[in-house]
Amino acid sequence: MFPGGKKGMKDLMKQAKKMQDDMMKTQEELANKIIEATSGGGMVKVEMNGKNQLISLHIDKEVVDSEDVEMLEDLIIAAVNEAHDKIAKSNEEEMGKLTGGMKIPGLV
Repeated sequence: MFPGGKKGMKDLMKQAKKMQDDMMKTQEELANKIIEATSGGGMVKVEMNGKNQLISLHIDKEVVDSEDVEMLEDLIIAAVNEAHDKIAKSNEEEMGKLTGGMKIPGLV
């Protein structure tokens, strides 16, 4: 028999349901969170949402040089990668608060 009998099992089920609800709410909040990242001292700025979708890109006119397109490409890549890393870290931290630091596959 389960420790605490039926009442103990009911309480455990309630806790599991609450944790599941909290996780779903947190995942939704994280998906809607906007993260900003820059490169080149702020010359390239990107905004991504928690779904890793690029929603905004700003390129300072000073960094646009038709003779050095490769540098601009590198700055864009660096800003996007930084935003992606920030999202991953934010997601891990927020979900860790709910799971007590346990890594649960498929949550982040």
